[in-house]
Amino acid sequence: MFSRVHMPRLRVMRTLPNSLANCVEGSGRFASESRRAWEGDLNAANKKRGDGGSSAGDSAKATASAGGAQSARAGVDSVPPVVRPGIFHLAFPSILANLLYAVVAMVQTKFVGELGAEAVAAVGVGQRVFFALQAVLMAISAGTTALVARAWGADDRTEASRVTMASLAVGGAFAIALTLPGFLAARPVASIFGLDAATIELAASNVRWMSIFNVAFAINNVLGSALRAAGDAWSPLWVGAGVNVVNIPLLYLLVFGNYGFPAMGVAGAAIAGGVSFTLGGLVMLLMWIKQAFRLRYVSNGWYRRERFARLLQIGYPAGLEMLVFQAGFFIFLMLIGNYYGTEAFAAMSVGGNLMMVCFVVGFGFSIAGSTLVGQHLGADDHEGAVRSGWRSLWYAVLSMGSLGAIVAWHAPSLAGFFLGDEPVTIVHTVHMAWIMAAITPLFAVEFAIGGALRGAGDTRFPLKWRP
Repeated sequence: MFSRVHMPRLRVMRTLPNSLANCVEGSGRFASESRRAWEGDLNAANKKRGDGGSSAGDSAKATASAGGAQSARAGVDSVPPVVRPGIFHLAFPSILANLLYAVVAMVQTKFVGELGAEAVAAVGVGQRVFFALQAVLMAISAGTTALVARAWGADDRTEASRVTMASLAVGGAFAIALTLPGFLAARPVASIFGLDAATIELAASNVRWMSIFNVAFAINNVLGSALRAAGDAWSPLWVGAGVNVVNIPLLYLLVFGNYGFPAMGVAGAAIAGGVSFTLGGLVMLLMWIKQAFRLRYVSNGWYRRERFARLLQIGYPAGLEMLVFQAGFFIFLMLIGNYYGTEAFAAMSVGGNLMMVCFVVGFGFSIAGSTLVGQHLGADDHEGAVRSGWRSLWYAVLSMGSLGAIVAWHAPSLAGFFLGDEPVTIVHTVHMAWIMAAITPLFAVEFAIGGALRGAGDTRFPLKWRP
């Protein structure tokens, strides 16, 4: 199904410095070997079953042949080359979508901040525990992006749709399986951060409520990744905008108990997010089934053990990478909570939300680079893949560095706005924002290069060098 990726050493060395040249060359070998193995598995499985399924690569060849025949009938000598979307065409809607979520996170911080530093710290703990449990979904998302982008670049639309369906099945199954651990481990895990008993109970309640909506988060994550990998970054943006339109009013109603709703505080923030994501996931799923997206819905041919194995083979290093990152962050937060107290812990949560404005830009260029690298390699265009990776890197560095400087300059006033009468927490938040702003260019490098390598199917290198 996928075209073989040729990466001659001299050509790469003219394009990249030595270290990155070796990295990209290794990614090419990994992608080529994995493609051949998967192609052989799919062909063998189709022959064994005799179900009429096409062998890997047949769909792309058939599409190319049909296109050539149409061109010949029209008197055209060759088929026009496929025009790939530009980096900004993919990055801009992804940045907007993530920026909307960042705005909601800031609104949530403002509302919860009215309840005190303990409530802010509880939300921060809940988010960290929840993200750690979502490492499996991160793995599925990475595999989905790589395989859908590669199939789309090879002009095999059917395989891209089947990968999406398989990813939804795997992601949904893991999301259901993680619900019970989220309930049972909520309080024991929240207690390791050295916070007071009231904050621990608030954090545990936050995690339990968020775990109920695991499947909704999985649907949004997998379908959003698949659509972006197919070059459609606008549809997830519109769905995400609808999610946020629902989320903010629910936050206002459930956190404070306005208009007859119960005042649920921290738990209300989790419920508001879960309900809005559930509605967004249902809308996106229904639109996909109704063929409203360029990535079409398929109901047959997606269940292949070889496809599931390929998805997990690419995805599991990304999941391990997420676990390694979360483990390091857990240890860091444990030190803060045990040695500096609830105020410093709350400052980490607020400062992280302030810097989220910078991070969403990096995420956008990471998504764009991942999609374009995968599509170019699927079309056997190695040079285009290299160019896309480097452009996403420099755009990310320039934009994140500039935004980081702006946030650092206004950090005192922003911290005061979100925290009100919490002078100790405000000071900690400002210091944290200054430190994070200074290293945003390094975050940009990690986001962009990691995204490009994952788009090439190499999820192992980012795992090995995860800071």
